[in-house]
Amino acid sequence: LVTAIINSGPREDSTRIGRAGTVRRQAVDVSPLRRVNQAIWLLCTGAREAAFRNIKTIAECVADELINAAKGSSNSYAIKKKDELER
Repeated sequence: LVTAIINSGPREDSTRIGRAGTVRRQAVDVSPLRRVNQAIWLLCTGAREAAFRNIKTIAECVADELINAAKGSSNSYAIKKKDELER
């Protein structure tokens, strides 16, 4: 569980900086608490989406998501979203 959370927490994010009517995205570091919260949210969302309209139970989907995230596999929803956020 700890390894999955560490692997799926984004290190960098982007925020909106607005000045004089123009808005642009600025890369910022993510605080440790937000990293943990976002990682748990991504893991839960990935498991929920995998279980939707699927014969697998939610417990099996949670287990698969945690295992894939701990391995750093690109099959994990959380890892894919983390990479997308950091890009």
